Amino acid sequence: MLVSQPQTINPSVRIERDGGIGWVVLTRPDQINAINDEIRHGVPQALALLADEDAIRVVVFRGESPRGFCAGADIKEQRGAENSLQVRKRMEATRWIEALDRMPKPIIAAIHGYCMGGGMELALACDIRFASPDAVLALPETGLGLIPGGGGTQRLPRIVGPGRALDLLLTGDRLKADQALSIGLVTRVSLSAESLLAEVRELAQRIAVKPPQATRYVKQAAVAAMDMDLQRGFDLELDLFALLKPMKDVQEAAAAFKEKRAPQFSGD
Repeated sequence: MLVSQPQTINPSVRIERDGGIGWVVLTRPDQINAINDEIRHGVPQALALLADEDAIRVVVFRGESPRGFCAGADIKEQRGAENSLQVRKRMEATRWIEALDRMPKPIIAAIHGYCMGGGMELALACDIRFASPDAVLALPETGLGLIPGGGGTQRLPRIVGPGRALDLLLTGDRLKADQALSIGLVTRVSLSAESLLAEVRELAQRIAVKPPQATRYVKQAAVAAMDMDLQRGFDLELDLFALLKPMKDVQEAAAAFKEKRAPQFSGD
């Protein structure tokens, strides 16, 4: 993978730029990228930077560890005793996974090995979840006397339906990649563990070469559909279609088709 302009956000988060792809890399390999405060603050910072870069069309999350994407919250983080109000205030201060909801560009999760707890909640917030055959996904919080606190109880039912979601949330059962694919929890599984990043990169490139405003608007409409009644969704879709129709990229796509050449999209 050819990567240019690596940028360290903090010791636990790095950005890599690869043409139109921005890779957000979790860099705690010895802890299977367990979530600490550096990740909670670094991920929103990375996304804010990539959102402002016109050259970046797609964002990919990956974990830099041979053992997994992300093992969830780092239980070794030292915190003093807290009451419920203090916990609520501390968690309200970050709500870091929600930064993905504010990202207008498509986001892909490249999932390998362990994808647990907060790591799975991070993946659930991505638009496409591309798993390696060795991936293992779970939300085990009830076994610790807790519930997911990063959106898992809200996103999982929207993705796999309430029945399957409650099954996974109540039991904390681990799913292998093929099981996750069968219920729509992940959308793709790579041919092998070794080929995951190459396959993710190929998919990201296919999206990155499309007109950027179209990919943003289709994401906006599809995400909004989860919270809108059908008629309002139709209205939004029509509004966004009308905004796109006069754009130069639409004219370029038509001209390229007629001239049997590759289109060159500018975002205009």
